Amino acid sequence: MQGVLSGFAVIAVVIGVGYAIGRRGHLGDQGREVLTKLAFHVASPALLFTTLAGADLSVIFSSRLLVTALSTAAAAGVFVAVGVVRRWGVGRTTIGALCSSYVNSGNLGIPIAVYVLGDASLVAPVLLFQLVGVTPIALTILDLSTSGGKHPLWQRLLTPFRNPIALGSLAGVAVSAAGLHIPAPVLDPLTLIGGMSVPAVLLAFGISLCGSTMPGRGSDRHPVFLSVALKSVGQPAAAWALAAGVFGLRGAPLLDVVVTSALPAAQNLYTYASSYRVGERLARDSILLSTVISVPVLVVVAALLG
Repeated sequence: MQGVLSGFAVIAVVIGVGYAIGRRGHLGDQGREVLTKLAFHVASPALLFTTLAGADLSVIFSSRLLVTALSTAAAAGVFVAVGVVRRWGVGRTTIGALCSSYVNSGNLGIPIAVYVLGDASLVAPVLLFQLVGVTPIALTILDLSTSGGKHPLWQRLLTPFRNPIALGSLAGVAVSAAGLHIPAPVLDPLTLIGGMSVPAVLLAFGISLCGSTMPGRGSDRHPVFLSVALKSVGQPAAAWALAAGVFGLRGAPLLDVVVTSALPAAQNLYTYASSYRVGERLARDSILLSTVISVPVLVVVAALLG
């Protein structure tokens, strides 16, 4: 329980600092945009590269990861289906699908894995799956949908290799798979730069709250409520049904997959939305509401399955 409260407390404090910075105007009118670009183009690729370069890729071959992949696809698929029917647009639907299924496995998932599940490595399969599988696909769709289809086919096929976040992830996986050792003079600067990623994302998120209306209002209220419901209830319910009913998981393994699926939407989704200038309010409101709601959800899950 301490991990749940500690993880949320850290996030809340940093977002609060960002809000205070925004209210006082210390970073000027372009502060949020600069932080977002710093995280998207520099810090996040460095963080993902250094994280995945030292990861054990054998963790991807597990039933827990398969449960995560299927529950992610289920939650995202429901949102996409509704988005198509309601004609919310490709970019907006993609952001909403991510907010419905892409969990905060990094800055919140790690402390919860340590204090609630007892092993930080348990969040690694989710982190790898999202970074290597979900992120390149989602960003490719956003790249293609926002480009207006003006680029030739060969250039579209190379989209994942031009996106800085996807490129950092894939490069890290390649280094780990090849068993290469990165010298300290190269790795240490990248690690230092990557350390800016999470604070920059949270500060930018806090600044974005200045002068904004209450979440869940306006034209985005329906996709916001749908994404929050899927993220907070739908995805963990799907993970429980798959883990217990299909794969026969019990005890600690069952708790692991349900807890990780019940994590709120990741803050870096707002970075994606802001960078592509699509679904920004949808991402911001979904992240905020799912983060608040996930506190009691995680407490209940830990109490019932722990």
